[in-house]
Amino acid sequence: MRTSLAAVALVVLAPLARAGEPITIGETVTFDSKVMGESRTLLISTPANYGRGGESYPVLYMTDGEAQFLHTRGTVDFLARNGLMPDLIVVAVPNTDRTRDRTRDLTPTRDTIRRRDGTSEERPNSGGGPRFLEFFEREVIPYVESHYRTRPYRLFAGHSLGGLFALEALVEKPALFQAVIAVSPALTWDDDWAIARLEKFAGEKPPGTRTLVVTMADEEEGDKKPNRLDRLEAILAVGRPAGLTWHIRRMPEEDHGTVVLKSHLEALRLIYDGWRLPVDRGTGLVPLGLNELQRHYAALSQRFGYPVPPPEQSVNLAGYNALRNANDSAAALALFLYNIELYPNSPNVYDSYAEALEGAGRLEEAVANYRTAVRLAERPLDPRLEVYRANRDRAEQKLREAPPKAAPGP
Repeated sequence: MRTSLAAVALVVLAPLARAGEPITIGETVTFDSKVMGESRTLLISTPANYGRGGESYPVLYMTDGEAQFLHTRGTVDFLARNGLMPDLIVVAVPNTDRTRDRTRDLTPTRDTIRRRDGTSEERPNSGGGPRFLEFFEREVIPYVESHYRTRPYRLFAGHSLGGLFALEALVEKPALFQAVIAVSPALTWDDDWAIARLEKFAGEKPPGTRTLVVTMADEEEGDKKPNRLDRLEAILAVGRPAGLTWHIRRMPEEDHGTVVLKSHLEALRLIYDGWRLPVDRGTGLVPLGLNELQRHYAALSQRFGYPVPPPEQSVNLAGYNALRNANDSAAALALFLYNIELYPNSPNVYDSYAEALEGAGRLEEAVANYRTAVRLAERPLDPRLEVYRANRDRAEQKLREAPPKAAPGP
């Protein structure tokens, strides 16, 4: 069963005002899980332009969907809009009424509660992590990859017990996710299970996960050194798991609850470090030629393991840099034409190419491309349609007023 997730459903500005349009950020999908033996829900959010093209996206999977879904969607949008990372599909699994304490699904082992009087008992409802990991592998990921346009690059993020579960995913199924974010993981669980298991994992050096980011808030401030995060960092530094880039970030200015938003922001920037093209601060344009731009994205493709096409906006900015700052119309035309090859259904790429053609004195070709931009913008209605029409009309008028070409000689 699917339903939309509306952040804003109705806006009333005055007694006679019309109801506002919903701002929908995703949908809920509920299904009966054979692995879990119960009904489970996914919160799924696609990028804003998902429905307007055929592009595919990496996927960020998360635990604690009811708490972390909304702000993480906003963080991804913010970073992608600023060119620091690609846009992502975000998939979050909320806790159920039966797992509100989260212990059942997010812990790797059956832990023991030790009392001050020396007695102990097994922690109830714990140790379901292996089954929950199987749920992701056998049901969640196959569902998402069969119903959405995805790239072969998966990220996973979890907080607290969810961070412990993220480390469990790393060491038990290292090929399942290519990047793992563990936010203030519960390292104390079951006599420091995660630290011992990570030490064994570092010795095994299996292929799979490419990037690990572990953050910690103020939970260990004042603890005797080396604390648990220190020990975990030392294991990674000495073991150096093959192919794994890892980052440890201490955030003592945050507490256990507030650390998540900052951690997701910093972790995504670390995972996608080097993603953005250089931008000239004065002009806001990309000072690269076609060959340099292609080399940049070829390197990203090799690093992330799937073809990474240059974003339309980045190519466009590079074209305008060549056109306006370098005064190199040939380089600009090559870049704009390359953008048409990459994004043949975008009206903006034809409009930009037409502008370069017009500047080069190739007015008839410019008019043809302005017309193509208008035609594409009319279906579906593009918010810049009137701009494209104005450019077309101006170029057509200019063409009509141009002196006739001289007839070829005998």
